[in-house]
Amino acid sequence: MDLTYSPEEEEFRARLREWLAKTLPDLPARPDPLDWPGRRAYDLGWQRRLYDAGYGALHWDASPTRRLIFLEETERSGAPYVGANFVGLLHAGPTIAAEGTAGQRARWLPPIVRGDEVWCQGFSEPDAGSDLAALRTRAVRDGDDYVITGQKIWTSHAEIADWCELLVRTDPRAPRHRGISWLAMPMDAPGITVRPLRTLAGPAEFAEVFLDAVRVPVANRVGAEHDGWRVTMVTLSFERGTAFVGEVVACRRTLGELARTARANGRWDDPVLRRRLGRLNAEFTALWRLIQRNVGAAREAGGVPDAGGSVFKLRYSQARQELYDAAAEVLGPAGALDADQEWTAARLSSLSYTIAAGTSQIQRNIIAERILGLPKGR
Repeated sequence: MDLTYSPEEEEFRARLREWLAKTLPDLPARPDPLDWPGRRAYDLGWQRRLYDAGYGALHWDASPTRRLIFLEETERSGAPYVGANFVGLLHAGPTIAAEGTAGQRARWLPPIVRGDEVWCQGFSEPDAGSDLAALRTRAVRDGDDYVITGQKIWTSHAEIADWCELLVRTDPRAPRHRGISWLAMPMDAPGITVRPLRTLAGPAEFAEVFLDAVRVPVANRVGAEHDGWRVTMVTLSFERGTAFVGEVVACRRTLGELARTARANGRWDDPVLRRRLGRLNAEFTALWRLIQRNVGAAREAGGVPDAGGSVFKLRYSQARQELYDAAAEVLGPAGALDADQEWTAARLSSLSYTIAAGTSQIQRNIIAERILGLPKGR
């Protein structure tokens, strides 16, 4: 597989770098991490700048390689992350672009790329755990509406979202992976209650969402009725295939900072630590090459990442945790536990990565069944 960039792609990279260099110095100060209305306004303001400059729809309206270049360069430059609208830009938007009707694409994609609307993800449920197919939230057809009752948990940014990509069971008699539908639910619909959940790192990035006879138009269904599991696999392929690109770049930058800190505070003299940092450098270099492979495969498949994203997600989750364990060793007890240090929040956040976007156990199952061809467990 060719992992090089074409002259046109390198020209795109150069133009993007030039625009970032001109734009970033004029950005306002970042809001307090606990100020979610402020963070929403800041993140959507950045998205509007991208839109005005012609970069707004790169998460789906571009080749996978251009998306990779965009994510790589914005992270390297220290540009704001997609932030509050990561579900819209990295999950729901690409899914609607791939699976939605012309009318659905026209309704939902422009507000996402303009920075007008925020999306959240309503997949996980308290009684389902990692078994997404065990979801129980019911959607009963009533004329032109579905009437939805149930509960979701770990719903990212639900308290500030305008829309939710929602999985519901539309046929409770069907086998587990059938009878599921993918809906776009307006978060201001009557019957929705949002209860924020504060994380170990401090901010309330997740929420419980309670649905009590919420009416959602049938026209808001993406894909055929009862075909939501297949549509969900498209969503998850984006989530695991390209959504972590910027974070790998950030981890490689963090690793460089750790090495410089170790040289400054004397920890570099420890050969065991040096070997550990060297292995992590090799690890993240390999992960970057795996991203390039997955992007190449997506390009050949028409833009949707394949099961190789699960290989990446499995190893990246562990590597990120190992990176921040190494950071604690470099900084020592005082530095690693300093509440004012970014390292501390990042290390706490890293603990969630073997659970978020599909647990490591789920990724191993996907790899075993879809890549290695092993039989399903009974």
